[in-house]
Amino acid sequence: MFNLFLAVSPEIFIINATSILLIHGVVFSTSKKYDYPPLVSNVGWLGLLSVLITLLLLAAGAPLLTIAHLFRNNLFRRDNFTYFCQILLLLSTAGTISMCFDSSEQERFDAFEFIVLIPLPTRSMLFMISAHDSIAMYLAIEPQSLCFYVMAASKRKSEFSTEAGPKYLILGAFSSGILLFGCSMIYGSTGATHFDQLAKILTGYEITGARSSGIFMGILSIAVGSLFKITAVPFHMWAPDIYEGSPTPVTAFLSIAPKISIFANISRVSIYGSYGATLQQIFCFCSIASMILGALAAMAQTKVKRPLAHSSIGHVGYIRTGFSCGTIEGIQSLLIGIFIYALMTIDAFAIVLALRQTRVKYIADLGALAKTNPISAITFSITMFSYVGIPPLAGFCSKFYLFFAALGCGAYFLAPVGVVTSVIGCFYYIRLAKRMFFDTPRTWILYEPMDRDKSLLLAMTSSFITSSFPYPSPLFSVTHQMALSSYL
Repeated sequence: MFNLFLAVSPEIFIINATSILLIHGVVFSTSKKYDYPPLVSNVGWLGLLSVLITLLLLAAGAPLLTIAHLFRNNLFRRDNFTYFCQILLLLSTAGTISMCFDSSEQERFDAFEFIVLIPLPTRSMLFMISAHDSIAMYLAIEPQSLCFYVMAASKRKSEFSTEAGPKYLILGAFSSGILLFGCSMIYGSTGATHFDQLAKILTGYEITGARSSGIFMGILSIAVGSLFKITAVPFHMWAPDIYEGSPTPVTAFLSIAPKISIFANISRVSIYGSYGATLQQIFCFCSIASMILGALAAMAQTKVKRPLAHSSIGHVGYIRTGFSCGTIEGIQSLLIGIFIYALMTIDAFAIVLALRQTRVKYIADLGALAKTNPISAITFSITMFSYVGIPPLAGFCSKFYLFFAALGCGAYFLAPVGVVTSVIGCFYYIRLAKRMFFDTPRTWILYEPMDRDKSLLLAMTSSFITSSFPYPSPLFSVTHQMALSSYL
């Protein structure tokens, strides 16, 4: 019993910490004695501390993999793959919270509940990453979705944010229904919900007739629901409007955190379930469609956040390239890709958030940024070049490993499509750099200096983006061990 408690102590801690944060905010923000303080910065620092303590608890429990067998017959599983994805999720959450301190005052957004809503879905995503049962998977994905709906509509004074929330709610409920239908179909056809039991049933003997159709429809529905959650084409319709309308820290969080948990969980479902040729073809089609649409749709955008939304759709296609392989090398390239994607996205949205403090909304407003704030312009350009995949930046390492894994598994059409769409993507990524360094704006904007929190965050992420190409061995070694553990 003690080992069981020790293994889930990070999740237990973040649940309790979030509850205490909410009580603290409600009590002090309504106190007449303290003149009704907004508490955004105070709750933000406490929330960041809670996430970092959860990260330490998770790192301290990582060597205790000897108790992994206790979870094989239960709802959750602990292995190196789980720990890697959970640590990446917590680091992304910490980066998102660190963006919020100064931006809340600048955007006149003084609700402390917004900060509490960031670690709250993180708890569900931690459970989802380690979920080893279809019931646990669904029960973990629903609470995080409910928090996302509220976060998208949290800026009540903005008509775009209030539109984004209901739109996300309606479409998200539709995808959740499809996901639940898939779990029901699999249970009705096999009588099992645990992934180990499903693996024995689906690989032990040939299933024919109505049961075969039910299992296929169930796995297909789970795949469709998961593709919807990660904004993969053709289930991406909601993403650009919701990413544009949500507050910028929420957009950054939605671009990273759900993708980590969904990719980790669907990888586990595919490994322990049925990874047939039909599903592989579906994933390949979604990868190709996401890469093409993400590259082409972003070319016509005029606002700063919408190209990043389409870039997120395109990078889902690139990351799914590794997942579509169905091999250890594919899972390893997926882990490398999502780790580097998280760093680049945090870097990009931190800069966009700093620029929006001076009401920069359109790409045309970035004119002459290199003359007024050269450090921000250089950092933003490096991030855009890394998105494209230009060496010697981290984005090149990511795409190299993903395309190499696709060629290694025989998916010879995926890699050329990825290269071509990367070349097309150069247009709108390099257009941002050209606008900052070579264009003259119609009206000059005096950009405010970036606050210390975002500066430290950018220093850490940018240093890794520029240094991972000369020294890729540590990341390659760690992700190889994580990918191996997912198959053992």
